[in-house]
Amino acid sequence: MTTTKEKFNREDLRSRLTSEQYRITQEKGTEPAFSGEYVDCKDDGTYSCVVCSNPLFRSDTKYDSGSGWPSFWVPLAGDRVRTQLDESHGMRREEVLCANCDAHLGHVFPDGPQPSGNRYCINSASLDFAASEERDADDAVSAAGES
Repeated sequence: MTTTKEKFNREDLRSRLTSEQYRITQEKGTEPAFSGEYVDCKDDGTYSCVVCSNPLFRSDTKYDSGSGWPSFWVPLAGDRVRTQLDESHGMRREEVLCANCDAHLGHVFPDGPQPSGNRYCINSASLDFAASEERDADDAVSAAGES
């Protein structure tokens, strides 16, 4: 089965993304540890690619790895992300990319929790977060009951 990657115009991306999002997703950058918007996020929901909105990770697979970046033990589905060898900076690592648009997301390491044993170490700037609708609905009901 052949899939077609979504391609984006560089000028469009520069106008749509922050300079940090562009640097990370398009130029394979990395945000400083403990600086990202989602590193401490504990909300229920879905993390998607900031470039193409492809859903990538669920909050129930996110954990505190102590690394300073949002960490997940598994993507939503095996075909949502892809990996490739990254030998930059004198290291051998597995780069994680959005399978839909090839945006750089981060790296995966074999030191995560079970059942996968993987740590998907992802830059916050490469992600968008949407809170779970079920939780939002529960919060709205609770708030209505308090009125």
